[in-house]
Amino acid sequence: MAETPQGPEPARRFDPLTAIAVVFFLMAVAFAAAPAINAGPATLAGLMLLVGLAGVACLGLFVLRSTLETPTDAEPGAERLVEALAEPAALAGADGRIHACNSAWRDVLGDAPRLPKGGSSAASLFSALGAARRGETAHATLRAAGADHTAEIAPVGAPGAARRFLIRLRPAAPERLALPAAALEVLTAAVGAKAPPPKVLDAFAAASPFGAALLEGEDPFNAVIIEANPALAGMAGPFQRGQAFGDLIETQSRQDAAQRMAQGAEGALEVRLSRDPTKIAHLYLSRTGGRWVAYLVDVSDQKQMELQLAQSQKMQAIGQLAGGVAHDFNNLLTAILMQLDSLAARHPVGDPSYEGLNEIRQTSNRAADLVRKLLAFSRKQTVQREILELGELISEFEVLLRRVLSEDVTVDTEYGRDLPHVRVDRGQLETAVMNLAVNARDAVRAYGGTTVRIRTARVTEAEAAALGYTGAKGDQALIEVSDDGPGIAPEVMDKIFDPFFTTKPVGEGTGLGLATVYGIVKQSDGWISVASKMGEGSAFRIFLPVYQPAIGVPAPAPVVKAKTVARDLSGAGRILFVEDEDAVRGVAARLLRARGYEVIEAASGEEALELAELHAGQIDLMISDVVMPGMQGPDLLKQARQYLAGAPVMFISGYAEAEFSNLLEGETNISFLPKPIDIKTLAERVKQELQKAA
Repeated sequence: MAETPQGPEPARRFDPLTAIAVVFFLMAVAFAAAPAINAGPATLAGLMLLVGLAGVACLGLFVLRSTLETPTDAEPGAERLVEALAEPAALAGADGRIHACNSAWRDVLGDAPRLPKGGSSAASLFSALGAARRGETAHATLRAAGADHTAEIAPVGAPGAARRFLIRLRPAAPERLALPAAALEVLTAAVGAKAPPPKVLDAFAAASPFGAALLEGEDPFNAVIIEANPALAGMAGPFQRGQAFGDLIETQSRQDAAQRMAQGAEGALEVRLSRDPTKIAHLYLSRTGGRWVAYLVDVSDQKQMELQLAQSQKMQAIGQLAGGVAHDFNNLLTAILMQLDSLAARHPVGDPSYEGLNEIRQTSNRAADLVRKLLAFSRKQTVQREILELGELISEFEVLLRRVLSEDVTVDTEYGRDLPHVRVDRGQLETAVMNLAVNARDAVRAYGGTTVRIRTARVTEAEAAALGYTGAKGDQALIEVSDDGPGIAPEVMDKIFDPFFTTKPVGEGTGLGLATVYGIVKQSDGWISVASKMGEGSAFRIFLPVYQPAIGVPAPAPVVKAKTVARDLSGAGRILFVEDEDAVRGVAARLLRARGYEVIEAASGEEALELAELHAGQIDLMISDVVMPGMQGPDLLKQARQYLAGAPVMFISGYAEAEFSNLLEGETNISFLPKPIDIKTLAERVKQELQKAA
């Protein structure tokens, strides 16, 4: 193996301080040896002194020699590395003595044999050397010729054992160029200058899925279109270059957007498009120089979803209010109807008061019908669902419908193929179709038109979405009631299902017809949509889920319950009657006692529980309201069942049975009677329940 050629060792530098130290050391040894030489080596003490001084002299010379020597063997090639560096560099020992340096170092710091020290730099220098000995790269400030220089210090050799250090000077930061004032003004103007107006749309805007256009002019709505991407034509319709951008936006919407922009509105401007005013878009404008970049984002679907959500929340809130009002009205109507029964027994036909009582009864029945509509709208009406064939249901109902509609209105019925079965309450669905047909009749008679059409069909999920039911899941049963009247104005379209809202003259409508339809459809797990154009008529579409029986199980046939009518309304038995409304409880208890029953009254669930315990095993029937202050009816039943000994329980309420049926799971021998009720209905049901329990 060839040996690596070694360059000549660097010449040692003469150090006057070291030479003086050697001279004084030798003189000290000579002066110490003089007494021993005069005494002669014959004595043992003199001999030992001479030997000791000779050892000290040899040791001292060895130490001085190692100090004077440059330790090149420990780091071979270190001097050549220093000479090869472009920046000022030097090799120095831990005592600050310079062992080697390059020409750049000598140009900056001169030929000083040691690292420059002075001021506070000395402390930082030796601290940096100590850190470098531990293997760290340290920094220190060296001051020479009145200037400070930043030095980077690194150990040469193994950390902790290094005896020399590589010191490199880092160049100082360049001083800021001093320019004349005129030159600074030119540079400042160049930096603050705005970019020139764009000539074409950038690649992102040109290929974006939303509309983008480059406009020229001061006012963005009067500015002309220089360039536009294909998405803008698909959204706003065909246009030509040089056409005013405002022509793509509906007139009133453009004026509103311009006004909001003049008021300093930031962000998106909501506009409607001239091509189709039902389409809603967000307009974003960005000005660069004398040109505008406009972005149009279609948000029609988003707005439709927001409107549907808002409408649903509004209808739910109104429904809760209507349900609460209906419950209170049912209690009042029950008390009125029972008082009428009591008065009718004392004022039979022929009595002067009979006609007045009969009119009060008719008015009360109308009020009860109004309450039923409110309950239907609030989806709290008691339902009895059946499996019905859609075509057969409408066919049977059509006979009654033709009698209700006027002779000058034509009823056109169209039955689709493969009509499905639906699971609904027959009476509720007939009421919904009747209300829609009556509304259509009034529209064609008052505003021109001749025909009311009723169409039934089975539609697929995609067809239902195209007809207005975007959330359809699977096939749907469709009932469509349309007319050729004047149509519905767009400004009232979002209010037509609100209770008590009507466009009919005063005194010709309660405004509950469409509200009732809405509640019935929702309670049947369906959907209702409206399509209308001014001058062409309206179409109301009811979508109901198709009934799918379980695999291998035939669809159950409609169950017709035979109603047992009790001719003799008198009876015997002990009844616990629980009702928090005093007017209802008092008159009902009095009329039941008049028919032979023993009635125990309770004004609350807590009182009823105490009476049930007091008469444990002696109660034949418990009649209870559902919603009461404190303990509710279902809770009362669960706690009082141990005292009833299997006696039947009848709940009466103005709310739907479905509202609390889940609270009665596991209970048997339970019946339900919705309010408002009269004494005849109550007495019949009481006798039926007691007969079944006998």
